[in-house]
Amino acid sequence: MVTELACPEPTSQGQSGGYAEAKPRRSALALGSNIGDSQTILSAAIETLAQTPGILLEARSNWYKTKAVGPPQPDYLNGCVTLQVEMLPQQLLEILLEIEQQFGRVRQERWGPRILDLDLLLYDDLIVDTPNLQIPHPRMRDRAFVLVPLAEIAPDWIEPISGCVIKELLKEVDCSDVHLLMGN
Repeated sequence: MVTELACPEPTSQGQSGGYAEAKPRRSALALGSNIGDSQTILSAAIETLAQTPGILLEARSNWYKTKAVGPPQPDYLNGCVTLQVEMLPQQLLEILLEIEQQFGRVRQERWGPRILDLDLLLYDDLIVDTPNLQIPHPRMRDRAFVLVPLAEIAPDWIEPISGCVIKELLKEVDCSDVHLLMGN
Protein backbone atom coordinates (compact mmCIF):
# COMPACT_ATOMS: atom_id res chain seq x y z
CA MET A 1 0.00 0.00 0.00
CA VAL A 2 1.40 3.41 -0.96
CA THR A 3 -0.13 6.61 0.36
CA GLU A 4 0.51 10.33 0.09
CA LEU A 5 2.63 10.13 -3.07
CA ALA A 6 1.38 10.33 -6.60
CA CYS A 7 3.75 8.13 -8.59
CA PRO A 8 4.57 9.12 -12.15
CA GLU A 9 2.76 7.23 -14.89
CA PRO A 10 4.45 3.97 -15.89
CA THR A 11 6.66 4.14 -18.95
CA SER A 12 8.41 1.25 -20.64
CA GLN A 13 9.46 -1.49 -18.22
CA GLY A 14 13.21 -1.46 -17.69
CA GLN A 15 16.01 -1.21 -15.16
CA SER A 16 14.53 1.94 -13.63
CA GLY A 17 11.45 0.08 -12.46
CA GLY A 18 9.26 1.36 -15.27
CA TYR A 19 8.68 4.89 -13.98
CA ALA A 20 9.68 8.31 -15.22
CA GLU A 21 12.02 10.35 -13.03
CA ALA A 22 10.57 11.40 -9.69
CA LYS A 23 10.83 14.94 -8.35
CA PRO A 24 13.42 15.47 -5.56
CA ARG A 25 12.39 13.97 -2.23
CA ARG A 26 14.03 13.98 1.18
CA SER A 27 15.11 10.58 2.49
CA ALA A 28 16.81 9.27 5.65
CA LEU A 29 19.03 6.20 5.85
CA ALA A 30 20.61 4.30 8.71
CA LEU A 31 24.06 2.80 8.21
CA GLY A 32 25.72 0.09 10.27
CA SER A 33 28.74 -2.20 10.25
CA ASN A 34 30.43 -4.58 12.67
CA ILE A 35 32.78 -6.57 10.40
CA GLY A 36 36.12 -5.21 9.20
CA ASP A 37 37.19 -1.56 9.45
CA SER A 38 33.65 -0.31 10.04
CA GLN A 39 34.43 3.40 10.06
CA THR A 40 36.23 3.19 6.71
CA ILE A 41 33.49 0.99 5.23
CA LEU A 42 30.70 3.33 6.36
CA SER A 43 32.51 6.44 5.11
CA ALA A 44 33.14 4.75 1.74
CA ALA A 45 29.47 3.75 1.53
CA ILE A 46 28.44 7.37 2.08
CA GLU A 47 30.90 8.46 -0.62
CA THR A 48 29.40 5.86 -2.97
CA LEU A 49 25.91 7.19 -2.23
CA ALA A 50 27.05 10.79 -2.80
CA GLN A 51 28.48 9.84 -6.21
CA THR A 52 25.30 8.05 -7.32
CA PRO A 53 23.28 9.95 -9.93
CA GLY A 54 20.01 11.22 -8.48
CA ILE A 55 21.33 11.32 -4.90
CA LEU A 56 22.53 14.45 -3.09
CA LEU A 57 23.97 14.03 0.41
CA GLU A 58 22.30 16.53 2.74
CA ALA A 59 23.71 15.67 6.19
CA ARG A 60 25.72 12.97 7.97
CA SER A 61 25.57 12.16 11.67
CA ASN A 62 28.49 11.28 13.88
CA TRP A 63 29.32 7.60 14.32
CA TYR A 64 28.04 5.75 17.38
CA LYS A 65 29.28 2.50 18.89
CA THR A 66 26.28 0.36 19.83
CA LYS A 67 25.52 -3.07 21.26
CA ALA A 68 24.42 -5.56 18.62
CA VAL A 69 20.81 -6.72 18.41
CA GLY A 70 20.44 -10.44 17.75
CA PRO A 71 22.91 -13.30 18.16
CA PRO A 72 26.25 -12.77 19.99
CA GLN A 73 28.53 -10.63 17.80
CA PRO A 74 30.82 -7.57 17.93
CA ASP A 75 29.44 -4.10 18.66
CA TYR A 76 28.25 -2.04 15.71
CA LEU A 77 29.23 1.32 14.38
CA ASN A 78 26.03 3.16 13.40
CA GLY A 79 25.08 6.49 11.89
CA CYS A 80 22.49 8.16 9.68
CA VAL A 81 22.40 10.36 6.60
CA THR A 82 19.74 12.51 5.02
CA LEU A 83 19.58 12.75 1.26
CA GLN A 84 17.76 14.53 -1.53
CA VAL A 85 16.84 11.82 -4.04
CA GLU A 86 15.43 12.00 -7.55
CA MET A 87 14.03 8.49 -7.65
CA LEU A 88 11.15 6.50 -6.28
CA PRO A 89 11.54 4.57 -3.00
CA GLN A 90 11.82 1.17 -4.70
CA GLN A 91 14.60 2.48 -6.94
CA LEU A 92 16.44 3.84 -3.90
CA LEU A 93 16.07 0.49 -2.13
CA GLU A 94 17.56 -1.29 -5.16
CA ILE A 95 20.55 1.08 -5.12
CA LEU A 96 21.06 0.47 -1.38
CA LEU A 97 21.02 -3.30 -1.90
CA GLU A 98 23.51 -2.97 -4.78
CA ILE A 99 25.87 -0.88 -2.62
CA GLU A 100 25.66 -3.46 0.18
CA GLN A 101 26.64 -6.15 -2.33
CA GLN A 102 29.52 -4.03 -3.69
CA PHE A 103 30.92 -3.94 -0.16
CA GLY A 104 30.60 -7.71 0.25
CA ARG A 105 27.36 -8.01 2.22
CA VAL A 106 26.12 -11.59 2.38
CA ARG A 107 22.71 -12.21 3.94
CA GLN A 108 22.96 -15.39 6.01
CA GLU A 109 21.53 -14.92 9.49
CA ARG A 110 18.76 -12.53 10.51
CA TRP A 111 20.30 -9.74 12.62
CA GLY A 112 23.69 -11.38 12.23
CA PRO A 113 27.01 -9.57 11.80
CA ARG A 114 27.41 -7.50 8.63
CA ILE A 115 30.07 -5.67 6.76
CA LEU A 116 27.48 -3.06 5.70
CA ASP A 117 23.83 -2.50 6.45
CA LEU A 118 21.89 0.30 4.71
CA ASP A 119 18.30 0.81 5.83
CA LEU A 120 15.80 3.17 4.23
CA LEU A 121 14.14 4.84 7.22
CA LEU A 122 12.06 7.71 5.84
CA TYR A 123 11.08 9.09 2.45
CA ASP A 124 9.41 12.49 2.86
CA ASP A 125 6.18 11.76 4.75
CA LEU A 126 5.42 8.68 2.68
CA ILE A 127 3.98 5.48 4.15
CA VAL A 128 4.73 2.33 2.13
CA ASP A 129 3.80 -1.23 3.05
CA THR A 130 4.77 -3.77 0.40
CA PRO A 131 6.30 -7.25 0.73
CA ASN A 132 9.85 -5.94 0.14
CA LEU A 133 9.67 -2.34 1.40
CA GLN A 134 8.18 -0.67 4.44
CA ILE A 135 8.52 3.06 5.04
CA PRO A 136 8.92 4.27 7.70
CA HIS A 137 11.28 1.45 8.65
CA PRO A 138 9.11 -0.80 10.85
CA ARG A 139 11.53 -0.99 13.80
CA MET A 140 13.12 2.46 13.73
CA ARG A 141 10.95 3.83 16.58
CA ASP A 142 12.27 1.09 18.91
CA ARG A 143 15.96 1.42 18.11
CA ALA A 144 18.15 3.92 19.91
CA PHE A 145 21.01 3.13 17.51
CA VAL A 146 18.82 4.61 14.74
CA LEU A 147 17.09 7.42 16.63
CA VAL A 148 20.22 8.89 18.30
CA PRO A 149 22.09 9.63 15.04
CA LEU A 150 18.88 10.53 13.20
CA ALA A 151 17.90 13.03 15.91
CA GLU A 152 21.33 14.62 15.52
CA ILE A 153 20.69 15.52 11.86
CA ALA A 154 16.87 15.55 11.54
CA PRO A 155 15.37 16.17 15.01
CA ASP A 156 12.17 17.78 13.69
CA TRP A 157 11.39 15.28 10.93
CA ILE A 158 7.92 13.87 11.60
CA GLU A 159 7.67 10.08 11.58
CA PRO A 160 4.41 9.75 9.63
CA ILE A 161 2.85 6.75 11.40
CA SER A 162 3.19 8.07 14.96
CA GLY A 163 2.99 11.75 13.99
CA CYS A 164 5.89 12.42 16.39
CA VAL A 165 9.12 14.22 15.60
CA ILE A 166 12.32 12.19 15.85
CA LYS A 167 13.59 14.05 18.94
CA GLU A 168 10.37 13.07 20.79
CA LEU A 169 10.62 9.42 19.70
CA LEU A 170 14.18 9.41 21.04
CA LYS A 171 12.85 10.15 24.55
CA GLU A 172 10.93 6.84 24.46
CA VAL A 173 13.95 4.52 24.01
CA ASP A 174 16.84 3.40 26.23
CA CYS A 175 20.00 5.03 24.88
CA SER A 176 22.41 3.53 27.42
CA ASP A 177 24.09 1.24 24.84
CA VAL A 178 24.67 4.01 22.27
CA HIS A 179 28.01 5.81 22.66
CA LEU A 180 29.43 8.62 20.55
CA LEU A 181 32.61 7.47 18.83
CA MET A 182 35.39 9.86 19.75
CA GLY A 183 37.30 11.43 16.85
CA ASN A 184 34.33 11.58 14.46
